[in-house]
Amino acid sequence: MGGLFSSDLRRFFDQKIQRSLPRYTRIIKGVSLAKFLIAKTIAVDFEVDATTEELWDIHGEYLIKYNSIKTTLDEGLELNDVNESASFLDLKVELGKRVMSNCAFCVRRCSVNRISGEKGYCLCSDDFTVSSCFPHMGEEPELVPSGTIFTCGCTIRCIHCQNWGISQWKESGTILDPIRMSRIVESLKAQRCRNVNMVGGDPTPYTWLWLRTMKNVDVNIATVWNSNAYYSPETADLLAEFIDVYLLDFKYGNNDCAEAISDAPKYFEECTKNHIMAKKHGEIIIRVLVLPGHNDCCTRPILKWISDNLGPWTRVNLMFQYRPEWRAHKRPELGRRLTREEMNDGKEIAKDVGLKNLVH
Repeated sequence: MGGLFSSDLRRFFDQKIQRSLPRYTRIIKGVSLAKFLIAKTIAVDFEVDATTEELWDIHGEYLIKYNSIKTTLDEGLELNDVNESASFLDLKVELGKRVMSNCAFCVRRCSVNRISGEKGYCLCSDDFTVSSCFPHMGEEPELVPSGTIFTCGCTIRCIHCQNWGISQWKESGTILDPIRMSRIVESLKAQRCRNVNMVGGDPTPYTWLWLRTMKNVDVNIATVWNSNAYYSPETADLLAEFIDVYLLDFKYGNNDCAEAISDAPKYFEECTKNHIMAKKHGEIIIRVLVLPGHNDCCTRPILKWISDNLGPWTRVNLMFQYRPEWRAHKRPELGRRLTREEMNDGKEIAKDVGLKNLVH
């Protein structure tokens, strides 16, 4: 392969990227399979009329089996034909449908039946609403070209949201079902995108739809879950061994700031649990957007938690591009850009807590 894709492969010889994203780099090089493809090959015996509790029990058993199968495939065996019987991915689809019918994808647990047309806090429906999709060159260097698919709606309401037109439904978007979305994913692969980047808004409300989409994708493309990390344990389980790279925000170092700025109660507890789960079942890049006036209350506790709980070699994108958007001026400290002193302070905090793998 020539051009940009070929020349940029040298980035994967960067020691820091190899250390934090070893399996992702193997998928890019074509020597490992994306996790959704492996999930499609694992036969699972389950009945659709079984109770939800029974299905979750089966799911837990196969999460354990999945790891040994993944290791075998990564050691050089070729991908088997997709099973004619039900697969591990089929089980995830069935469980996702049940979550969708009593919606609990995010922490809010609105409990509406979205399959029948009810809408909760996020205002998402039973199909995708897509703002745009294209090969994105502005993501972390190891991700680009990234096949980003921006869906409308979000599970929180950051008053400074830079994508508020998408997250807060200021545009109507395009309605797509999972079959049409699967063709878009394959077209992004054909455009030499390294991954399908599920983003928004936030992808969480569309979890069931993403599972159904990838069930119909037959190309080897890495999956990236680009999320605010404000999702439920059920969603975390559905994503486990389906997502290759978790590209997660870590927005706040305490619940007071999270609730006041983003209407996100219990954010810190839920966010930290999901980061731990992400590291257990995939590879992780963490985005930390430094907010003006929030280094002491947010930046420092966030970075310290990452270093202490996920390790100093965790890939972290410490972001200094904050700009006041949407309703940011409701809070005086958010009505301005960062000062040079705040940026330098953020870098010093990262150094102080021992983080060694910052995105540059």
